[in-house]
Amino acid sequence: MCKMSSATEMPGPDRVLPTENWSTSDIDGCVKIRSKKEWPANREPLSLPTFFKKQCESGGQQTALNVKRDGVWVKWSYEDYYKDVETTAKAFVAMGLEAHNSVCILGFNAPEWFFSDIGAIMAGGKAVGLYPTNSAETNKFIINDSHCNILVVEDEKALEKMWTVRNELTHVKKIVVYTGKVSKDSYNEDVLTWAELIALGNEQSSEALNQRLENIAINQCSTLVYTSGTTGNPKGVMLSHDNIYWTTLAASDFIQMRESTEVMVSYLPLSHVAGNMVDIWCSIAVKSTIYFADKMALKGSLVQTLQEARPTIFFGVPRVYEKIMEGMRAKAKDIKGLKKKVSQECKKAGLEFHLHGRKSVMYSVGQKVIYKKVREALGFDRCVTFMTGAAPIAKEVIHYFLSLDMKILELYGMSECSGPQSIGYYGNNYKMFSVGKILPGCENRLSEPDAKGEGEVCMWGRHCMMGYLNRADKTTEDMDEEGWLHSGDLGTVDKDGFLFITGRKKELLITAGGENVAPVPVEDNIKAELPCIANAILIGDRQKYLSVFLTFKVEMKDDTPTNKLTPTAIDWCQSQGRPDITTVEDILNGPDGKIMASIQAGIDKANKLAVSNASKVQRWTILPSDVSMPGGELGPTLKLKRFFFNKKYNDSIERLYV
Repeated sequence: MCKMSSATEMPGPDRVLPTENWSTSDIDGCVKIRSKKEWPANREPLSLPTFFKKQCESGGQQTALNVKRDGVWVKWSYEDYYKDVETTAKAFVAMGLEAHNSVCILGFNAPEWFFSDIGAIMAGGKAVGLYPTNSAETNKFIINDSHCNILVVEDEKALEKMWTVRNELTHVKKIVVYTGKVSKDSYNEDVLTWAELIALGNEQSSEALNQRLENIAINQCSTLVYTSGTTGNPKGVMLSHDNIYWTTLAASDFIQMRESTEVMVSYLPLSHVAGNMVDIWCSIAVKSTIYFADKMALKGSLVQTLQEARPTIFFGVPRVYEKIMEGMRAKAKDIKGLKKKVSQECKKAGLEFHLHGRKSVMYSVGQKVIYKKVREALGFDRCVTFMTGAAPIAKEVIHYFLSLDMKILELYGMSECSGPQSIGYYGNNYKMFSVGKILPGCENRLSEPDAKGEGEVCMWGRHCMMGYLNRADKTTEDMDEEGWLHSGDLGTVDKDGFLFITGRKKELLITAGGENVAPVPVEDNIKAELPCIANAILIGDRQKYLSVFLTFKVEMKDDTPTNKLTPTAIDWCQSQGRPDITTVEDILNGPDGKIMASIQAGIDKANKLAVSNASKVQRWTILPSDVSMPGGELGPTLKLKRFFFNKKYNDSIERLYV
């Protein structure tokens, strides 16, 4: 339990409430700060409102934010930035945001997203991001679970999406729309435009906001990041002021971010811990300048923003680098003759240099002729750091960018550790295909390592979450009594201290875009729509999209599947107009057009139940035989052994992604 401060103790926001707990699942709970004697684990803690105010005062008239509105870049200085956040916080209090309750934000990256996030924290609430691709039902769960009082949405389209469940949002008092116009006649007085929010905030005195600030504690929750579990609803990862403040400074120090120098483009979802930490908090830590991409960034417009912003640091999930690579390869097809030959030789030389350290004449030519032009074309001429995380990146992508003299650095972490656990950086902190070294001040332990030294990655430090909101069971499942966070990921550490992630103990799939997908709910939805299907095995780890392997319900003989369909499967085939089908071979011989169309229809229906676009299945295939214990795909409890399955059907999986 938290021991609340007495009237004689220091008021917030820069206080630490006494407690003996390493974790909590209570919305107003507090935890011990995991300080140690050594730097930087012993850094003095600070609340996020104080941190933000200090940095904005120091930044003054330096440009903080840039967004293109009606074709013109609109700018905010750090002084403007603070004023708009403070005004937003005052408005939130006036609109009924209660202490410890949340502001949920649904929409693409924008200055107003930042103002709402930091404003919610300044007003004594929690900031919560909602994925734009989430279904209304998924968002409804998060909104209610986090006790959301204020819902901030991007535009009228997002408002319409959430208005369908408005009466089920039990704690929401007001909805704010931050871009575009709103047809007021279609909604009630609970809906405000951003201009109305700012006007309301400007009308308020500082008294109510100051009272909220006085009740903030550094070791209480400031931000909730909702992450998918292997089954069931998303879990709200509770990150304290100290989690975010300490991790932000530790990470920005490690990758040597430069004060008042860095330029970054904000385009990754701010509801994801990576986007939130990099774009909002690391940027504040070094007073960098942010350019916002438009909402078509991942559909083709990102390069245009990069060309205008010319970032000095670029963070992209693997899928972003893949898209850039695909676009460049497509353009390279138009290059002919000598120019093409020179380009190819320079790429070979670039890869040779980075893989083997051999500097050739063609590498020198490439530096003068090829690599520089490529960077300029992509808007990367000033970029000194290329980073990736959130999902494993393919060897092919790493090699492609190395051939162009661009080294992509990998980091590893999760929402539960405020983002990074390890980071690769240049010099002695880089090793190809590792995820770098453990962040200074953090601890790493491999639980139950095998003979090869592979074990579950466990974490301890000031970056480790408080717990899962309202989920004491899941909190104690993932955090042990000593406060160690168990990641569910398998890894090894080499003699030089580099961490390599080798697999996952948990079943969660992470797409190439860095989005977490729990396979079981997707598989269950498919089986519910297709009663003829015995097993649906979801595929998509590290891939651009999800695929699924399907097996028909068949008769078993001595625990071994036969080719004969069960009566249920035969009945389903009959209902689809194919009464003559009795075996799997009958279906696959051709294959049968009617059955294939019916399966696709079932997949389409299941996709409508997906919690996000990333959870939708795009390709599928039918296995000629069902999975079984004798086949090795099922364990003694008949649970699918995903690793074994993926290995056994590796060739078939690869054909789905050609």
